This record gives sequence, C-alpha cells and structure tokens, in this order.
Amino acid sequence: MFDKLKENEELWDLFTRKEEYSVTFRDAYERFPYYLSSHRNVFEPRVSEFLVENGLKPQYPDGKKFAVCLTHDIDAVYPSYPIVDSIKALAKGKLTEAMKTPFSRVNRKWNPCWNFRKIMELESKYDAKSSFYFLALTSEEKDFNYNIKDLESELGFISDSGWEVGLHGGHESYNNLEDIQEKKKRLEEVLGKKVIGYRNHYLRFRVPDTWELLSKAGFKYDTTLGYSDCAGFRNGMCHPFRPFNLNEGRQIDIMEIPLEIMDRSLFKDYMRLNVKKAWECAKHLINTVEKYNGVVTILWHNNTSIEGENLKYYEKVLEYCAGKNAWITSGEEIYNWWTSQVEPGI
Repeated sequence: MFDKLKENEELWDLFTRKEEYSVTFRDAYERFPYYLSSHRNVFEPRVSEFLVENGLKPQYPDGKKFAVCLTHDIDAVYPSYPIVDSIKALAKGKLTEAMKTPFSRVNRKWNPCWNFRKIMELESKYDAKSSFYFLALTSEEKDFNYNIKDLESELGFISDSGWEVGLHGGHESYNNLEDIQEKKKRLEEVLGKKVIGYRNHYLRFRVPDTWELLSKAGFKYDTTLGYSDCAGFRNGMCHPFRPFNLNEGRQIDIMEIPLEIMDRSLFKDYMRLNVKKAWECAKHLINTVEKYNGVVTILWHNNTSIEGENLKYYEKVLEYCAGKNAWITSGEEIYNWWTSQVEPGI
C-alpha cells in the first residue's frame, strides 16, 4: 500500500515530512511550526484519505468505526504559582478556593492538579481509558515541578487500574539519546514495569531524528507528531503509521500515533479560539477521523482550566466521542491492537 503512496510524490513528501529535513528556521523551542509549512490544508488528512481509497480498512474492537486515543501530559502536579492563583480566585469571589490554594502542597485534596483519579473516574463513566505521560526530571532541570519518586503509589494505581503510564520527555530529550534513556529508566524504576509510550515536552520534535532516538531507547510508539500552534493532521495522517527515514531510505522501527487535538493549541496559547470555535474545530476533526475509520489523538493536560473549569470541557469531548460509539482508549491499547490486527493486513 505504501508503494502506491510513493508513486504520488506530493503525498509521499507530506507523509514523510520532507520539508522538515532542510529547515533553516524553527521557533523559540526549536520546533517546526505550522505557519512555516507549505501544507496549508491541515484540517484534512489527505494521506489517510488516499490510503483508504487504496484499500486501508482498519477495524476496531466490538465493531467500532474509529478510535480515540486519550492522553494527558503531566507537566505539573502542584500549582506553579499558588499565591497568584489564590489572588485570582479571590478576585472571582471564590473564597474557599482562594484559601485552599496556598496549602495545596500539604493537602492533596485541595490540589486541583492532583486529579488523576478524578480523570480516570470521569473516563470510566464513558467506558474509556487513557495514557498519562509523566515527566521524570531532576530538580536542576527546566520546568521541574515534582519528583517522580513521590508519585510511586499513584503511578501504581493508574497502571494497576488498566490505564497507561508513559514518559513525557524533558526539554532536551527529543535530541539526546542518553537523556531519553536516563528518564525512561528513572520512570520504569518507580513504576516497576517497562514503559512503551512517549510524548516530548512542549511537542519538541525533529524529523526523523527523534523517531530514531526513541526506537533506540526501546519505545514502541510515540505521539508527539502534531503542531503546537495549530490543531490538525501534520503529515496528512489520521492513522497510526511507521515513519520513513528519507536519509536512509528505510522504515523506522517505531509507531507514530499522530496528535491532532491539544487543549492549549485551541485556546489562548496558540490558535486563540473562543470556547464555541474551539468546540467546532474539535468536532470537525473528530468527525473527519470517523469518516476515514482513523484514530484521533487528544491531549488534555491535567492542569488545564477553561473559564475556571478543569474538566468540564474535557467531559464534553468524551461525551461526544462516546455518542459516536468510538473506541476510546490509551496509546498502549491502540499500539497493541494496530500491530496485532491491522498491520499484518496492510
């Protein structure tokens, strides 16, 4: 099937992200942003459309038409600026919240970021599971917020309950094999089992180098490939795939489950959509993936708050996908299903 794709030069270049091999400019985080891409129709998965037209017919458990890969990047488990947050809450008339916030480190019940079980409970309501990608930083590293060793019991609970714990690589991990291996080992020692899933912090990524490093480090799949500054289909795919290294003319031994929807892309950080427009955008992407029997990957941070609500809008997404009878699950489950049921038939 991919031999047919190679015959279409335009789509092959899009699929392999050829334009990212000779980039002269990147953003402040060394990322290739959407605004520099020559591929402007980012809301349509043109490569997946081509593959479906040429025989790709993925099937999912229980006859589900498409899948939703739910993910959470755990950047923080403690409020970064508790005093500031307390003042904001006070300004909104939320006296109880204003009083609790400064003490969120000593009382987890008062900590809005320590909400893993609340997220899991919400997902269970819709017969869903998800992946939690945790940072494993040292105290000297940028954005250090928590020591992964302090979360041992929580990680065990998540994993034992059937949800996935994966690695959220640090700022420099995307370009440093030793750093990736060190963080993977640190997380695995706390978790007590192998980690197969990955996403890099700030969606820092370099094509094709990061895929090669992750493969060497022993990861089975990655889900970083998405734009931070725009939702959509970065390489025209809404299906998991094996990346291709143009420099070496071969497939890379790792699966990419591309990222289409990130909470912070939709709202004030990048696209700056209001709640209504953000919801319309998310619905369009979900509906499009359904059309092509694909996998839509959604990233919702545990500390995202929209109009003062942490999980209200996330539940709206869950409810919508469940209403479409989607298979809503973790990256690990998507990987296991795709490699055992779909790939052998491609």
